[in-house]
Amino acid sequence: MTALLLVAHGSRRVSSNNEIRILAEKVREQAGDRFDDVRCAFLELAEPSIPDGIEECIQAGATEVKVLPYFLSAGRHVVEDIPHEVEGKRAEHPEVRIEIVTYLGMAESMPDLLLSMAG
Repeated sequence: MTALLLVAHGSRRVSSNNEIRILAEKVREQAGDRFDDVRCAFLELAEPSIPDGIEECIQAGATEVKVLPYFLSAGRHVVEDIPHEVEGKRAEHPEVRIEIVTYLGMAESMPDLLLSMAG
């Protein structure tokens, strides 16, 4: 079973965190056969944390978890913080493949998306 975990920064604004939860639900609905489970987690200021989000995926039966940083650039969170959080879960669950995939800002379709949004 393969799970996708969208990782966002997290906010003190509940509505901002709920936007990510709604996005995860929409991705889950559209995932088809690509992912058996889609969830979200937050780096800080909201729950679940990244380790808890990964654990939720594993407890739901995931043997592979793809962690997608929902960030636009490769700042400290993408380069250091998220990998650090993921590494702890890799050590705890060596039987599960936990992979960090390309962060949102590096998506090949990003230029097209921006142009589409701008009209």
